[in-house]
Order: sequence, then structure tokens, then C-alpha cells
Amino acid sequence: MNPYPRRRTVTVPVGRVLLGGDHPVVVQSMTNTDTADAAGTAEQVATLARAGSEIVRVTVDTKAAAAAVPEIRARLDDAGLDVPLVGDFHFNGHQLLRAYPETAEALAKYRINPGNVGVGDRHDENFVTMIEVAKEHDRVVRIGVNWGSLDQALLTELMDANARRAEPEDAREVMIEAMIQSALRSAELAERTGLPAERIVLSAKVSRVRDMWDVYRRLAARCAYPLHLGLTEAGMGLKGAVASTAGLAPLLTDGIGDTIRVSLTPDPGAPREREVEIAQEVLQALDLRRFAPDVTACPGCGRTTSTLFQEMARDIQAYLRASMPAWKEVYPGVEGLRVAVMGCVVNGPGESKHADIGISLPGTGETPRAPVYRDGVFVGTLQGAEIVPGFQKMLDDYVVARYGDGPRPEDARVPLPTSG
Repeated sequence: MNPYPRRRTVTVPVGRVLLGGDHPVVVQSMTNTDTADAAGTAEQVATLARAGSEIVRVTVDTKAAAAAVPEIRARLDDAGLDVPLVGDFHFNGHQLLRAYPETAEALAKYRINPGNVGVGDRHDENFVTMIEVAKEHDRVVRIGVNWGSLDQALLTELMDANARRAEPEDAREVMIEAMIQSALRSAELAERTGLPAERIVLSAKVSRVRDMWDVYRRLAARCAYPLHLGLTEAGMGLKGAVASTAGLAPLLTDGIGDTIRVSLTPDPGAPREREVEIAQEVLQALDLRRFAPDVTACPGCGRTTSTLFQEMARDIQAYLRASMPAWKEVYPGVEGLRVAVMGCVVNGPGESKHADIGISLPGTGETPRAPVYRDGVFVGTLQGAEIVPGFQKMLDDYVVARYGDGPRPEDARVPLPTSG
């Protein structure tokens, strides 16, 4: 059950995924491959989908990229992956969608940036062309305003009007209003062109957290379209993860946001799916959705000089994530499992009792024994070399007993990683 009252929106179907209404917040991501490389892009889409991305966006900026989209869709279908694909269009989307109707059909949604879909007097004409294609193929559009490519004519209009005011607003306020008006005016034009509200999603991307809060709160108050949340450039590593969490969490707890992306800059060669994991962790931390069992572990202190509990907490968490693809097929609800791996007697027994299954490892100076609790009840003690494999077996048995109605299939068992 959603702990926060949701903003009321229309429901928009993106392929098999439903956005808005009473549906859960959806996680999405974007490839960074050359879309013209159909095999490489399909492989990355598959990796992101298997990591939990429910919608994946691909860049469609050239004729070669547009021509590759149907093959990408076919490769995913052959792999049994029905993840919806979104085409990210900018300056030439109106041309590509008309020139490649198979691409228009293969995509579930078109992302349109009203700031650069066309140039000068042809701006509205080019935008309308994309809307007409969406109508013909019964597709969704995301009108994605970005402050780095905002419609300059609109911004100039609002800046000039602001300058004539007796008490002008500061430039930041005008910029935010320009973003909101760009999104709403474009959505109005799309509806006048015949695209129903049930085929429109809006976003207003900025790079600073406080700007993100302000623009989305104001936009949410002025429309009933589903909203896609995210910072346009969150940054790398820890900075990107923290900025994204800070930006998303207050809006989600306000009931604002129907689909999210963490636009994380990956380290060179790092897995792209890290942004999916962070998005899932944000939703799980807010109790909006469950994706994998929780592992509670203490931070460590002078009472826990042994690294055993740190290694075990890490390995158990990796084991649970690795097990989830097989477990979720045979153990409905297992993503709600709560596990505790604690490092000493101070909080260890209590946290273990509060978890579904937990272990309290010995700290410095404590008896080298590790009590295990199941549903708040002490069920046994592990010690020595049997601690890690013994707890894994107890964990497996618990999953079967609580979430299954028969023996655990052999192919659902994933070896626990070895520390060191």
C-alpha cells in the first residue's frame, strides 16, 4: 500500500506498462550505446531490463539509428523481453518518424523536446508532425522540457513581460515559469491536434535539486498528466546518487511522480544498470515499491573489529539480489523479506528479532557464537566455520517455508559469494 497520497492523474499505457492513476511508480533508464549498433544496443537494453528497468529509452538522432530500431525490437522480442522502448528525438524527429514508419511502430513512446523539435516558424509544424505520427500508431509522447534547451522565443517573451512589471521576478522564477508553460502549451497543442490526454506524459528537467522541487510542484498543481521525474544531469558516483535521492524523495513523498530515472554519469566502463539499482533503492527506502529483500547491517565500531559481519552482510545482500530472478518466479512476495546481519551484542539480538531472519555475529571480546532469530524467536546458534554456510542454509529454508509451497528448484539456488 502506498504510504503517501498520490496526485491524481490520467493513466497512460506505455506498451505493457501503465503510468499514472493508481499504478506504481515506474523505473526507467536510457542506453548510452550508438543506436545504429543494433546488436550492442539490444544487449544493453536487455541488461537494463533484467536489472529492473521497466522502460528503456534509446537515442534516435540519425537515419542509421532510426533504421536500427526495428531490429533492436526484434532482438528483444526473440529474447523474450517485452520491455517498452522510447525513442529520444530532438531536432529531426519529425523527419525520421515519417521516413521510418517501422521505427514509429516499434517504439512505444516518443520523447519530444519542444525546445528544439524545430526551428523558427516551423517549430509548431514539426511538433505537430510528430504528434500526427503518434496518433497514427496509437503511441504515447513524453513532452520533455529541459532547461538546457528551453524554447528561446518563449523565454524571451516571458523575460520581456517580466521586465515590464512594477516589481519583476528574479530570472530563476521566470525560467521555471517558462519551463512549465512550454510543457503545458505543448500538451495543449498535442490535444488540439487530436492526441488524447491518455497518451501524454510531461517532464521538466533541471540539474539542481531545489529547482527540481519547485518546477515539479508547480507543474503538478497545474495539470493531470503523469510526470516523469529526474535530474537532467545528476553527476557521477556518490554525488549523482545523493543528488538524485535528494531530488526525488521529497517529490515522491508529496505524491508527485509516476515514473523516474536516475541520470547517473557512469565511471568509464562501469555497468550502466547502476542507475536502475539506485532508482529502485529510492522507491524501496520510501516503501513505495519492493524489488529485493532488505539487509539490515550495523555500521561497525570499536566493538566490531572483525570484518566478518561486513563481509557476510555484503555477500548475503549480493546473494539475495542474484537469487531474485529465479526466486520471484516461484516465491511470490519474497521481495518483502527482511534480513539482519549484525556485528555485536549491543543491537544485534534486537535487530535480528525485528527482522524476518537475522544473525548476531560476535563482536570484540564476545563469545564466538552467533545466535540466529527467525520471526523474532531464537532458533539456534552458529559458530566457527559453519557461520556463513549455516546461515545461508537457514535463509534458504526460511524462504521456502514462508514463500513457497513446495521444494525449492535446484536452478533457483545461487552459490553464496566467497569473501576475500
